[in-house]
Amino acid sequence: MTTMITNSPTRYGWATIILHWLIGIIFIGQFGLGFVMVRIESQRTAFELIQLHKSFGFLLLGLVILRIAWRLGNAAPALPRSVGALERRTAPVAHLALYAFQLALPMSGWALVSVSMLAIPSMPFNLFVMPNLPLAMSDAAESFWTEAHWYLAYVGIALVVLHALAALRHHFWLRDSVLVRMITPSSAQDGE
Repeated sequence: MTTMITNSPTRYGWATIILHWLIGIIFIGQFGLGFVMVRIESQRTAFELIQLHKSFGFLLLGLVILRIAWRLGNAAPALPRSVGALERRTAPVAHLALYAFQLALPMSGWALVSVSMLAIPSMPFNLFVMPNLPLAMSDAAESFWTEAHWYLAYVGIALVVLHALAALRHHFWLRDSVLVRMITPSSAQDGE
């Protein structure tokens, strides 16, 4: 079968598959990096990890915006017939929540560095200076955005875990094509 870039009525195309897994890996990696960077004793190493975290945060934000734009232009394939009515209603809500948190989390991080009294410039991968959001700098704003970023991270990772568990349930328990069709465009059987 020829390589599919765009989605078909029954399968995801390569663009969706690559964006899905790339965003997922970065999102989970960011959670781990964020967890480590605030607990490390060496200030120099912590600073470097924070800069790396910010770099991947901006990359994640760009990829999520690209993914949403791609999704708006490429309808998602229909769910297999084996998927029940309740899941058909909740799946779009779950995906919308994932998109919302994948946008809100890097945006809250950007807000955090924008209001920080330290005024350390963000330089994604040392390529350019990312301008701050037009927000007033203050200790109170920094505390707010720190807490918001923290809570969003934990809710976001919980959503990712639930998403992964649902996919594994489909694959190992229900034995349908929901997970497989997000691995390769030619793996899912039409109408399964």
